[in-house]
Amino acid sequence: MTLPLALLQLVSPALPVGGFGYSEGLEVLLQKGELNDIASLKSWLEAELQTGLLRVEAAALAPLQQAIICNDAPALFELNGWLLAQRDAVEMRAQQLQMGQSLLQLLAVMGWPLSMQKPELGWTAAWAWAGSCFEVPGDDLLEAYLYNWVANQISAAVRLVPFGASSGQCLQLQLAPLISAQSIFLWRKDPRSMFSSGVGAGLAQLQHGGLYSKLFRS
Repeated sequence: MTLPLALLQLVSPALPVGGFGYSEGLEVLLQKGELNDIASLKSWLEAELQTGLLRVEAAALAPLQQAIICNDAPALFELNGWLLAQRDAVEMRAQQLQMGQSLLQLLAVMGWPLSMQKPELGWTAAWAWAGSCFEVPGDDLLEAYLYNWVANQISAAVRLVPFGASSGQCLQLQLAPLISAQSIFLWRKDPRSMFSSGVGAGLAQLQHGGLYSKLFRS
């Protein structure tokens, strides 16, 4: 199957949405001494992929896209609000909204304005709209969502610890089978039937909210 070229653009670190500036709680793990080598970073990322809120958001992409395709604004806003509510801390909801609005603004400039934007859509809903604009198949879009999140966290960790760019790239490759397996598992799964352990992000919001998402921001 040919990979849509637009999908490569969507997962590119050059996409101007600010994703590289959010660390999802890595500072907390570093302060607690739980993030000190590539092995500990790998364990944290695996846990987030297997039991974190990331899975719930990824599973929500299909129903979000369906609501967009059917022009079902109530369904879109309801699920968008439900996803934002899963982010307990104000800072975490602000992150989702900022990245979502940045992506929607970019898509509008590229010729795909979304009329259904009230209330504001978060990152996951905006990603679903981007997938519809670029005509990316839903299963590919889900896998790319997971890949993009992992890539951003590895990028943050490489700068924060630092581990070194080569080690980060090796880790991204090592996690590829798990990302692929999770994308298959999550496809067509009801997000509301799932749970989240809040492995990393929960620590940030409950213990060190002031440190959250402060990496590399001017």
